[in-house]
Formats: sequence, C-alpha cells, structure tokens
Amino acid sequence: MMIAYFIIGCEIAFWIFVAAGLSVRYLLGMKRLGLALLMATPIIDLLLLVATVVDLQRGATASMVHGIAAIYIGVSIAYGHQMIAWADRYFLFWFKGGENPRRRKAYGSAHASQERNGWFRHLAAYIIGSAFLLIMIWWIGDATRTAAFSNIVRVWGIIVVIDFIISFSYTLWPKKMPAKKVE
Repeated sequence: MMIAYFIIGCEIAFWIFVAAGLSVRYLLGMKRLGLALLMATPIIDLLLLVATVVDLQRGATASMVHGIAAIYIGVSIAYGHQMIAWADRYFLFWFKGGENPRRRKAYGSAHASQERNGWFRHLAAYIIGSAFLLIMIWWIGDATRTAAFSNIVRVWGIIVVIDFIISFSYTLWPKKMPAKKVE
C-alpha cells in the first residue's frame, strides 16, 4: 500500500515542479532556473519506476497500483511536453495577460489532425508503459505474481483501439464549426 502513496506523491510532485518552474520562469524572470525545475520532472518518473521495481523485488504481488506506475511513466514521456506546454499557455493567460487558450478551438481537417496526433501520442504512451510492464513481468518471472500487469496491457490495448476508432472518425466526419447565432 505504501507504493500507492508514493505514486500519489509523485503525481503531486510533478505538478509542484511544473508550477514552480512556471512561477520562477515568468513571475520571477529566472528563465534558466524555471527551465531546470521543469526539466526535473523526468526524475520523478525515474524515482517512481525504481520504487515500483524495488517493491516487486521484495516479493510484493503486482497490482493495479504497480501498473499505474508504468502507465504514469508512459503517459509522462508521451504527453509530458504537451502537458507542460498546456500549463505554460494557461499560466501566461492567468498571470501575464496572454491569449486565452480556450479560443484556440480547431474544426475540420485541423481538428482531425489534432485527434490523430493525440492518438499517436496515446499509442506511444501505451508502447512505453506496456514495455515497462512486460519487462517487469519478465524480470519477476512469476506469472501468478504479475497477472495484473498482463491484464493492464490487455485492457489498455482495447482502450487504444477504441481511441483509434474515435480519433480517426474525425477524418471521415470532420468536426464542424458551430453556426453563428443571428440576433
């Protein structure tokens, strides 16, 4: 159960480092220190992976909680830059009077392209996370102790297929711009 608290702590630490990096970067004008804080976020992922492997090496049976660590790492690697860029845009909007990020809605082929790119990121997260899970299955070498990992890979694979269908459907049926209201 301790690993669950560590995963929660890592997620909190990730966003603390992002907020601190953006605050130092924009509010204090210390761009290098802000970038260093933002670049420290992968260290959190590494600590999470090490803690998971150590827990399993000590004899723990793999659980969904352990699997979340691999999912978290895959998502952080595949989406990390995009998540930080998202936070960066909102931080600029809220604290520096930047452009409102909500006004950047895409329609038609631009939206379809965004959806496809999002799916490719999801596929990358799946490949990375599943690779970590499969390596841990191999490392532990006990199918009964790592059955949860096999289930996670299977269920996540189904989710990736569903996401593919939804994401690529916008290529065939593009999202239309809402009609302007006439007053």
